[in-house]
Amino acid sequence: MSNATEALDINAIDENGRIFDVEIQRADKGAVAERARFNSSIIDANQLKKKQTYTDLKENFVIFFTENDILGGNLPIYHVERVIQETGKLFNDGEHIIYVNGAYRADTPLGKLVHDFNCTEAKDMFYKELAERVRYFKETEKGVEAMCKTMEVMRNEAAVQASIQTAKSFGVTNEKIVEHLLSTYNYLSEDEAIRLVEDFNED
Repeated sequence: MSNATEALDINAIDENGRIFDVEIQRADKGAVAERARFNSSIIDANQLKKKQTYTDLKENFVIFFTENDILGGNLPIYHVERVIQETGKLFNDGEHIIYVNGAYRADTPLGKLVHDFNCTEAKDMFYKELAERVRYFKETEKGVEAMCKTMEVMRNEAAVQASIQTAKSFGVTNEKIVEHLLSTYNYLSEDEAIRLVEDFNED
């Protein structure tokens, strides 16, 4: 897969509340079994808030698009589920792991999707919907601007979270952390800063 798609990670929630984490991985080590386990656990850990129970957890799907057939079964797609070994029945814990073999390029819907994920130009894609979004974000002024703003927001969010985590590790009070955030990140309102610190404490 090209470097252009290597960092394309997608987090989505469907109309039923199911959570999807899609990872585009060029390097085999980026999609090892332990990584899938870790991603799934992070999704679950971030779901529950105070007073919620484990039964409130929504189904989650961790989906890896890999450059190579890292599971070695010569199959286009692999569905990984927990199974009760003594009965052979599914455990049905709501956790699903899927590997899509990026080396699979047959003339099928999945093969065409894998092809599109390897494309860097919209004109070379099979799927119109995907091509239109790529064209919008890469070839239009509004799309490029929107992408830049999104990246800026992501960088800012990561910086704020790192600041809170560092301050908490040194035992700084919530009030002092809020003061620091307001003086460092002038785009934050006081209410937003308080909410971010409170959300961090809940996690």
